[in-house]
Amino acid sequence: MTMVITSLQNKLVKEAAGLKQKKHRDESGLFMAEGVRLCEEVATSDWLLETCFFTAEAAEDRRTGLVLNTLSTRGCTLIEVSPAILSKIAETEEPQGILVTVRQKKITLDEVLVAAKVPCIVVLDGVRDPGNAGTIIRTADAAGCTAVVLLQDCVDLYAGKTVRSTMGSLVHLPVIYSITTAEFLAVIKKYGLKLAVTAIDGAKPYYDASLTEAVAIVFGSESHGVSDELTAASSDKVYIPMLGKTESLNVASAAAIILYEAVRQRA
Repeated sequence: MTMVITSLQNKLVKEAAGLKQKKHRDESGLFMAEGVRLCEEVATSDWLLETCFFTAEAAEDRRTGLVLNTLSTRGCTLIEVSPAILSKIAETEEPQGILVTVRQKKITLDEVLVAAKVPCIVVLDGVRDPGNAGTIIRTADAAGCTAVVLLQDCVDLYAGKTVRSTMGSLVHLPVIYSITTAEFLAVIKKYGLKLAVTAIDGAKPYYDASLTEAVAIVFGSESHGVSDELTAASSDKVYIPMLGKTESLNVASAAAIILYEAVRQRA
């Protein structure tokens, strides 16, 4: 059954629009997936779906119609709204006519590692740009990594731009967030993971590091790098040689290079 809402002041509309703010995401335990591609991904995932807002025009599109059918079978509440109401809810300037509110999923690193054979964990330390964080999650998914860890000082995992930048990988790959550095180090010690960090001083080229065993690879922010605490605890420090005149790479680009070196070695 589909509901129709015509008022911008409707309670459900206001609650959904509130998910653009971290405070309301934290309080409700929900986040927003915008656009046809992301809605396709969440619709076929095992994540809990709450409400889908869509326009009549969008529903006429075959691809969007298929998503709405799938959402209906999942028990997601379908609400038809006007383009003006959808624009109020959506975070993007030109929404694609459909969005879904999704229940956040809390996963622990223990849960991931107890089931993993030879894990390769991607760790973000102080990465605060949502585009970079989302792209690294997407890359980790593509490279077959076991999970991604966002340490406490990273960007909000469920911020709209972070979610959109993952291009659906958020619901494919375990992502652990709001874990402190001390908690993280205790867990990887418990499971015997090697710690590799990106660094400059005392580091070896990334292709000279062994990435075939159980490993957690840490990427820091471009401005501050990996924290001293993680660097001191590491068994490997790696860097990417710069052959031209640039001093550094975007962290998402650096992550892609190193993670695919891990793919090459593990193959």
